[in-house]
Amino acid sequence: MFVCSWSGGKDSCYALMKAKQMGFTPTVLLNVLNEQGEISRSHGIPKVVLEKQAEMLGLPLYAVPASWETYETTFVESLQLLKQKYHLTHGVFGDIDLDAHREWEEKVCANAKLEAVLPLWKRDRKELVLEMLAQGIETYIVSCNEQMGQSFLGKQLTIDLILQLEKLGVDPCGENGEFHTMVVNMPMFAERMRVRFADPVLHANYWFATPSLNFGIL
Repeated sequence: MFVCSWSGGKDSCYALMKAKQMGFTPTVLLNVLNEQGEISRSHGIPKVVLEKQAEMLGLPLYAVPASWETYETTFVESLQLLKQKYHLTHGVFGDIDLDAHREWEEKVCANAKLEAVLPLWKRDRKELVLEMLAQGIETYIVSCNEQMGQSFLGKQLTIDLILQLEKLGVDPCGENGEFHTMVVNMPMFAERMRVRFADPVLHANYWFATPSLNFGIL
């Protein structure tokens, strides 16, 4: 029984898939929102869209607001609460090879008496993202740095786009923080989500295209 640290993007999505294939049971999703409780702190995805993803997965979503200063405390308290409520044993994360991230995830899980599981750990980044696409993950860029620029917002992550990003010196997985994605379809979804993207917004040197649910686009 595991809680998945859910960003709404490709890495947490694929980590969920792989953990289930490894024999673990997905039980609940955890996301940390901004202080207002409106959008995810990491990707800028609205809570209503995260809830729709959870609905497509048939899993409950626990979304909790926090500032960057209270992030860790809030995360640990959330893990402790969810462990008790759902009888969890593991926490699943989508990080690939950043040691500092793994150390933090193991620490917060230990504080909640859970075992951290990182199904994507030490995989080749390009090989991994190509595998995600081949496994049926449909995902779109919802935020990116100024090096990439706003023109990439709302674009579907494809093989051609990955090659284009590489030519710009951008990591194909965005593991260095160059961009973040949002999944609209994957094998565990009951059906494909339909979304639209708002006008780009620049915040703290990072571009965001806030997605919203829509039944006529994508």
